[in-house]
Amino acid sequence: MELDWPLLLVNALTLACIYGTLAIGISITWSSLGLINLAYGFVFACGGYSAWLTGEHLHEHAAVVMAGGILGGALGGLVVALLAFIPIHDKPNFTMRGMIATVAISLIGTQSLLWYFGPRAKALPDIFGWGQFEMGDLVVTYNTAGSIACSLVLLGAVLGWMKASRRGLEIRAMMMNPHAASLVGIGVRRTGLYVMFLTGALAGLAAVLLSQTYYVQPFSGFTPMIKGLAIALLGGLGSVRGAVVAAVILGLNEAVTAATVGGQYVLMTQFGLIILIILVRPRGIAGILDRAREA
Repeated sequence: MELDWPLLLVNALTLACIYGTLAIGISITWSSLGLINLAYGFVFACGGYSAWLTGEHLHEHAAVVMAGGILGGALGGLVVALLAFIPIHDKPNFTMRGMIATVAISLIGTQSLLWYFGPRAKALPDIFGWGQFEMGDLVVTYNTAGSIACSLVLLGAVLGWMKASRRGLEIRAMMMNPHAASLVGIGVRRTGLYVMFLTGALAGLAAVLLSQTYYVQPFSGFTPMIKGLAIALLGGLGSVRGAVVAAVILGLNEAVTAATVGGQYVLMTQFGLIILIILVRPRGIAGILDRAREA
């Protein structure tokens, strides 16, 4: 079967932008706070439902719906910070405690969403329109172009804020050396709230963009969280640039696998590829040393 490579590359780039947004959030959370946020799928679902509520009760304009999703994800991130980071960040064995706490939040949170919204899937309004445009022989839909553009713009804004603002520099200092950052007066709890708000906003954006193709459900964040975590592991937990490279690799893998053998084999080929790369490079594509997290 002959593959339409231009279309595959566009699809791969779209998936890389959406899943890479999640992976960068996971990497920032780990490298700055030492927390592997396994409630990220619940935060994703919060963003999706918040966008749906915004479209139903306020306005279906693209900017309003997207803002609702981003705000909902950010608030979900704050809930995780208040329940799973603030109370236990200075306790022994924090990494394991944090994983258990975030799993508990995910289970309770998704069941709460199921109880309140019910099992029926919710459809978000089409925020980019149904049109398309041609680039030579390649036809690109507004949804694809909008997803790529919004992901790149928000990620660029977040990374720019982290480089230019005082709070952003505090987060970067925590990512480089959390112990030294605390010694110079950077508040761990306050910075943790900023990190979780920021990464929750990224999950909310990903929820809005992905829900243009898939519906919003209580458990709709599980698979995106797994893929985001896989990309973060492949890129190296704590490395934003590694997550970007890994997102492109796994996005291309997903697009090619779905086009050749079927979407049901995507996770199998993705994790096979991850195992292969980690066997060659155990720290991921550009991972930080594990002991740097303990410094």
